Amino acid sequence: MGEVRALALGVLLLATSLSGCAGLSNTGGGGGSSQSMEVPAWETGDWWLYTFSTPDYSDDTARLVVASTSEEDGTAYMLAISSLTEARRHAVLNHNPFLGRMTHDGLSAYENGVPQPVLAFPLEEGDSWSFTLFSVEWSATVTGISGSSAIIVASSTDGSRLDYVYDADVGFFSSFIWKDSSGAEQLRMMLSDRGDGHSGDVYFVRGGDLFGNTWDDSGTDFEFRDSFLVSDHPSDGEWDEMIYFIDAECGSGSSSITLTLRDHLSVSALERVWGPGASEYGTLGTIPYPSEEYTLTATFTGDNYLRIKIAGGITSSWSL
Repeated sequence: MGEVRALALGVLLLATSLSGCAGLSNTGGGGGSSQSMEVPAWETGDWWLYTFSTPDYSDDTARLVVASTSEEDGTAYMLAISSLTEARRHAVLNHNPFLGRMTHDGLSAYENGVPQPVLAFPLEEGDSWSFTLFSVEWSATVTGISGSSAIIVASSTDGSRLDYVYDADVGFFSSFIWKDSSGAEQLRMMLSDRGDGHSGDVYFVRGGDLFGNTWDDSGTDFEFRDSFLVSDHPSDGEWDEMIYFIDAECGSGSSSITLTLRDHLSVSALERVWGPGASEYGTLGTIPYPSEEYTLTATFTGDNYLRIKIAGGITSSWSL
């Protein structure tokens, strides 16, 4: 009878030592501080559904999909998106830093061609490191590990802050929040769902800023005119298209806005007119054949608001 009890106890201890989530290990001792999270291994077709909120666009839902596992000579993944429209929106607004290449060894996101360790595996409570994201230098610390979640806080010298949670159960972030030095939220990224085996076309649009400006109550009978040069992407050659994003609002009375974009041959590539009380928010569009130089003219009468952003885009796609 004693031998049976000893055998049962041995089986229970073995099962306990093997339990736990993928990517989550226990280095001994008790409490959350003993836990260590290893880097996950992604597979083609793995996906995460996120809701993005930014000052430019609120509640933008996007499915991020692993399109390839063999980027950068087999050392990085390609994280694409299941909607071409959302891929274009990212290219012009650049609100999702985790689209594109992500390294195998640490899920580091590329910024300006350099992988940035937003996560530093293995994740252990109290670990600290630094990285650059949104062109800001950050100092990050794992403030706690609870269950499958590692809670991370990163700060910058100007008072900006990142709060994000890596979830070993899903192999990616469950939340990612960026606040600037004034406390204003610049990005909120929240996980809604995840899965594997995605099928269908996925896209990544490599973007580059070409023009951007905002006019708020410019005054009566004001005209703005500016020219900008559309040069190639620094490493990937000619743009496939230009992508624009527009917010506009006219006041009452005689308020109006006229927007025109012409190429170097004076051919109109984009025209918009808004009259009294008219508004338009979050308009996304493309100009298919970029030329070397464009001239943008904006004419304002009365109370008005206009914001326009233009980026070059190079589209890659995968069929899964």
